[in-house]
Amino acid sequence: MDAPLDIKALFYIPSFHQEKYGMGRMEPGVSLYSRKILIEAKSPDILPDWCRFIKGVVDSEDLPLSISREKPQDSALVGKMRKALTRKLISHLSKMMRKEPEKYKDEFYKEYNFFLKEGICQDFESQQQLSKLLYFETSKGMAGELVSLDEYVSKCPPEQNDIYYLFAPSRELALQSPYMETFLKSKREVIFIYSAIDDFVMANLKQFEGRNLLSADRSELNIKDDDDAEKDDKDSSDDSDVAKGLTSSEATDFCAWFQTTLASKVSKCKTTNRLSSSPAVITDNESGALRRMMRMVETSEGGTSSNSMPLPKQTVEINPKHEIIVGIHRLKEKDPMLAEVLAEQVVDNCLVAAGLLDDGRTMLPRLNDLMLCIVKNNVKEESGKDDSKKEA
Repeated sequence: MDAPLDIKALFYIPSFHQEKYGMGRMEPGVSLYSRKILIEAKSPDILPDWCRFIKGVVDSEDLPLSISREKPQDSALVGKMRKALTRKLISHLSKMMRKEPEKYKDEFYKEYNFFLKEGICQDFESQQQLSKLLYFETSKGMAGELVSLDEYVSKCPPEQNDIYYLFAPSRELALQSPYMETFLKSKREVIFIYSAIDDFVMANLKQFEGRNLLSADRSELNIKDDDDAEKDDKDSSDDSDVAKGLTSSEATDFCAWFQTTLASKVSKCKTTNRLSSSPAVITDNESGALRRMMRMVETSEGGTSSNSMPLPKQTVEINPKHEIIVGIHRLKEKDPMLAEVLAEQVVDNCLVAAGLLDDGRTMLPRLNDLMLCIVKNNVKEESGKDDSKKEA
């Protein structure tokens, strides 16, 4: 091996692992030998913990032993051996990824991607090398089509300095998410992640090849160039006679009312131009996947889900051109109670889109009230029409 040590190693990657069947955490699978004498079976010191799916043996004549021959004496030497073997393993996987991409995806990555992601969260020395071994679906690919981070970066426009990702339970929900609207308009590619471990990976990785990894729910996303901004300005001026959006002063007034009315849920309200078909979103929020995982841990340890982990106040960004926002603005003077109920529903809709609403059943009484209000209004209109016909 390419190391200042005499190391002979034979590693084997099984076709499947047992952890996914709920059989508990696997023990290390590599045994340590010195001069063909077994020193330690299933040694935890030879490879990092994320490599526990590897089976094999390591033999080194340079390794000093204690008298009992049960443990190596030189821990620094063992650490150097560990680094060398980890580098060799990652190099082998990188070579397989380049030369046999389909085999890598179908046989190895499909089975063992969880361990690579665990390594990114635990093994900071190998973090950047491991990140090159990951694959994800993206907004521009087909369902099931995987793209590496290197391939994503190679397709980025020159002015794009960040890598964008979005967490969602499925691809369909990701594409329908209000957070995707601005990316679809600007034709920027977004990585889709579907599990909590992927959220951990992005949070721990933070950067890849000098580019920041940014969640799509961040409030400050620099995704529009000057040409796009000029085009939007032109479109908005051309449609000024048709558009029925709020003016700047009305939008400021609405945001102040919204924040005051829902002070228990909203910490800040502001306008945004990132939305086209959605009335509002929450930004800079905590991860929905991580929140659900933390709640599962708490309840499994005997905690109650009702009083633990209260949801913090949210930053809400509204679309001042959306009919719902415009309608609530008109109603807040005419029917303040109905306007407040609608505003609260808008916030809960945003929480659902962000994956932060712990229990959707809390919305049912409010939704029933809104449906009852719609039914009563329609009945009144119909009865008014009937009365006018009778008078005629």
